[in-house]
Parts: sequence; C-alpha cells; structure tokens
Amino acid sequence: MGDQVKLNAAGTEYDYPVLKGSVGPDVIDIRKLYAQTGKFTYDPGFTSTASCESALTYIDGDEGVLLHRGYPIGQLAENSSFMETSYLLLNGELPNAAELATFENTITRHTMLHEQLANFYRGFRRDAHPMAIMCGVVGALSAFYHDSTDISDPEHRKISSHRLIAKMPTIAAAAYKYSVGQPFVYPDNKLSYTGNFLRMTFGVPAEEYEVIPAVEKAMDRIFILHADHEQNASTSTVRLAGSSGANPFACIAAGIACLWGPAHGGANEAALNMLKEIGTPDKIQHYIDRAKDKNDPFRLMGFGHRVYKNYDPRATVMQKTVREVFDALKVTDPLFETALRLEEIALSDPYFAEKKLFPNVDFYSGIILSAIGFPTTMFTALFALARTVGWVAQWNEMISDPGQKIGRPRQLYTGPTQRDYVAIGQR
Repeated sequence: MGDQVKLNAAGTEYDYPVLKGSVGPDVIDIRKLYAQTGKFTYDPGFTSTASCESALTYIDGDEGVLLHRGYPIGQLAENSSFMETSYLLLNGELPNAAELATFENTITRHTMLHEQLANFYRGFRRDAHPMAIMCGVVGALSAFYHDSTDISDPEHRKISSHRLIAKMPTIAAAAYKYSVGQPFVYPDNKLSYTGNFLRMTFGVPAEEYEVIPAVEKAMDRIFILHADHEQNASTSTVRLAGSSGANPFACIAAGIACLWGPAHGGANEAALNMLKEIGTPDKIQHYIDRAKDKNDPFRLMGFGHRVYKNYDPRATVMQKTVREVFDALKVTDPLFETALRLEEIALSDPYFAEKKLFPNVDFYSGIILSAIGFPTTMFTALFALARTVGWVAQWNEMISDPGQKIGRPRQLYTGPTQRDYVAIGQR
C-alpha cells in the first residue's frame, strides 16, 4: 500500500491514498470522502483541487516552468512551429517529417467554412464584438458537421478536432473582416497555417498580400505560447461541458465564452489600454509611483501572474519577439517606446522584484498584436484561436478517460432552512 493521509472526523479516523504524478505535488484522493464521512471539502476557485488526471501540460509557478508533454515552452517557441506543437499536444510525441507533413495537409484541407455560414455572420450587427461572433459561429458548426459529433467514436473525435483547429483561423479572420466591412478572404492552401491567417485577416481580394516572415514568425510564437495552460478557467469549462457528453463544437464554444472574461483572456487588451493611459515615456515614473501606492487604484497591467510567482517563461520569448517585429515593421510609435521603457524601469526596481511583479506574456503580446495591426477587440479572439488546440487535446483526453464522470461540484449552503409556504394574502 502506498502513502496514506489520515483524517479524523467526529472521532473516527479515515485513510485516504496519496497519488503521485510524474512531477509536481502529490495529490490526496478524496473521492470517497463524502460517502465515508458525510462531509466534503470547501475550495472556492478549486485552487487546491485536482479536477482530473492529465498528461498534457505541467506548470510550476514558483520556478517559472511550463512544459507541454515534457518539452519546455521556450524550446518549443524558439524551435518548433504551431502545427508541430499542435501535433505534440494531440498525439503525445513530436512528429517526424512525414507525420508533420501529413498533419499539416489534413489541417489545410479543413480550413474552408461551409458557404452558408456567411449568412450566419450577416445576422450579427456590424459592430458586434469578434468574441460574440466566434461564440455563435463555433457553436453553429455542430449544425453543419453531423458526421463528426459521435464522441464515442475515436475517428469522429479526430475529425472534429482537426476541423476545429483548421477552421478557427478562418472564423476569426472572417469576424474581423465583417467588423470592418471588407469581403471575406478564402483560405490559400499554399500558405502556412499562420501565414494563411494573416492573409485572410489583412489581405483583400483585389490585391496580392505579402506575408512578412518576421510577423509570421511572431504570430506563430504567440499561438504556441497560448496553445495550452493546464486546467485554467476556460479549459476547465471545456472539460465540464464535455463531461455531460456535449458535442465538441458546443464544448469549444463554451470555452470561448469563458475566455472572453476580462480576468482571463482580456489581460493583454488591459495591458495595452494601460500603456495608452500612460502615453509617453516621461510619464512612466508617475505611474510607477501610483502603482506602489496602496491607496491608489491604479495597477500595472501585464505584470505578475496568478500562477507564476517567478518570471513567466512565455514572456522571455515574447521579449525578444517584440524587438524583431518592431525592427521588421520599422515601428516608431511612442506607445511602443513607452512599453520598452516601462519594462526596463520595472525590471530594475526592487519593489517589483520583491513582489515578483515581472512582465508576463500579456504585456508583450498586446504590444506585438497592436504593432501588426490588430485592434484590441481581436486580441481575445486570437487567444481563442491558439487555445483551441489545447481545448481540443484536453477534451480528447477527458473523453478517453474511462474514470471520467460528469462534473458536479458541491456547495456550502448558507441560505434559509426549510420553511412553509405562506399565502400571498397573509404575508
């Protein structure tokens, strides 16, 4: 018998097994707690509860570690591509050249949207937020692809996974095009996954679109860095929706809805808005002083992270990418000069070092996306595009787990005890 943890409840002792992962903290198995003691745990936000067993992504926030299937995120962002990382998350191993070529070809063949979906877009107001459109369109995919919604069939799950990953760039680009009143641009199968997305977003039918290599590489890195991040709010939402047996398109639409929240996917937009508020480099010190003042509501957005208590490993890659994009696009906007100066000051200030308020991935990604030409309303949509592969991989893993049950959290009830109904005339 392995390690056990003893719990004393009302004078009776109960033993609970300790489960060990390949890395990370041990986990106390309390699945029988309620049946044995009549009690359950209280853990708002589930910050101390493991909701599942997973072999996809590992995070050590104290050490600033992020691994996908064991591979450090920095190595993947520097050396891999988003398609290769997607294959890794879905299949568990890095592909060889033939496997990657087959996978890329498969994704390319699924990039087109059903033509009737164009009518679906036109049902939205022209000023609709791209995330509102993406929630609706992704959910609607289940009405068009009945041939891949049998979640008990591994081949159906594989096809729907490929469709979601392939169509998300087309869906996101069309949401942008609709918002600016430009015609939709069909996918070009000669281009890479990321290059194709850039062309569908910024190209127009009457002109040849040139993909700038530095911009394409930057976008691909952003996609890799946002591909998966363990059991965060949106991923947990996808798993919870999937635990009921919902079809994969509905599950991913639920994840998009959760990601839309400003506390989750909107952080890079908030960081960019903060930079706009600061304005120019000469005003940075004033805002630094405000950030240190406990009585001032101003906070530095894009610094620190709920999970990472060290430097966000994704930010290291983005820090380099910012400069590559600025050089390629010859960016001279004071906003970007302010960002670089703020980063320099914050990293050298003992106050921020002591509180571990380091620039995170959102600080850099917002700056890069703005430099490329994306409006802030598209930031979260791009996050959803990249995270789709993580959601799909997590969903597949959950469906394949024979021990998975429908999600059913408990609660600490604090409302009135039972009382009798009183007729309206007697109240």
